[in-house]
Amino acid sequence: MMSQSTNTADLKEFHWLMDLLMTIDVGLIVLDRGHKIQLWNSFMHNHSGLSAHYTKGKTVFEIFPEVEQDWLEHKLGSVFLLKNRSFIIWEQRPYLFKFKNYRPITGTEPYMFQNIVISPLASADGSVNHVCLLVYDVTDIAVGKKSLEKSNHQLEALSRTDRLTALNNRGYWEECLVAEFDRCKRYAAQSSLVMFDIDHFKKVNDTYGHQAGDEVIRMVSQNLRNTIRSTDVAGRYGGEEFGVILTETDAASALVFCERLRKSVEQALVLHEGREIKVTISLGICEMATSIPGHEDWLEKTDQALYLGKKNGRNQANIYRDGGTDEGQAVG
Repeated sequence: MMSQSTNTADLKEFHWLMDLLMTIDVGLIVLDRGHKIQLWNSFMHNHSGLSAHYTKGKTVFEIFPEVEQDWLEHKLGSVFLLKNRSFIIWEQRPYLFKFKNYRPITGTEPYMFQNIVISPLASADGSVNHVCLLVYDVTDIAVGKKSLEKSNHQLEALSRTDRLTALNNRGYWEECLVAEFDRCKRYAAQSSLVMFDIDHFKKVNDTYGHQAGDEVIRMVSQNLRNTIRSTDVAGRYGGEEFGVILTETDAASALVFCERLRKSVEQALVLHEGREIKVTISLGICEMATSIPGHEDWLEKTDQALYLGKKNGRNQANIYRDGGTDEGQAVG
């Protein structure tokens, strides 16, 4: 028989452990097989505003109706059945319980990010009739990681963006061109390439200055961004020359695009230091074909259509036709 002093020591240790569980800075909930709350510590009380007395005997779904019941019941059921822990991390689900975030440093986030551990609580006979949910506040970690990812995305975007036009720079655009060429070759997909430049751009620089020339390039870029679809890839190829990859587009549809862009630029007006500047563009189009051996050839044929348009008077769009000559054949 255990002595009275031993019982007293055990009782003190029990109270000490219970005090620890109730006051630790981690949420602790004990649920039975009916998903009814048997234990609710001060962390849960403080963040939910609901006392242990109020929550006792209620299901977690009564307390938190926003919790997806089928999903959580499945998670809890697997813990009861397999007697193994289950984890819910914030990357998969930002939070299980919709607690407001009161942290001063990460106060920009409206709700607390949480990691959840669901553990089986075995009885003396080995049966599991209760589970324990531990709720960890990982808002600082989550916000830090999200901020780092955002910074990395911004740096990546900057590395592939032309500063003057906010379009893709030549290096990244050429990578997209290679990828699109390979896609078309592999899947016999339809795509058209457009190259265009600003007519008499040297004259603009010589007459109005390079800052005016930059304003003209920005205007053309803005018109281009307003004309393309989200699936198209536009880039500044160099100087006053631009490239556009029109995915899932034949030459006839590409010509419609080019005419819309050409007219918008022709009608636009650049004001620089009180002077009005108007420009036009010339465009070349080449639809992808199985006979084109490489992306460089695709680009060269498109340039042939562009330069034939220059030769024929500028301010026009031309489609490349394979006529079997070095120059190629282009028609407006």
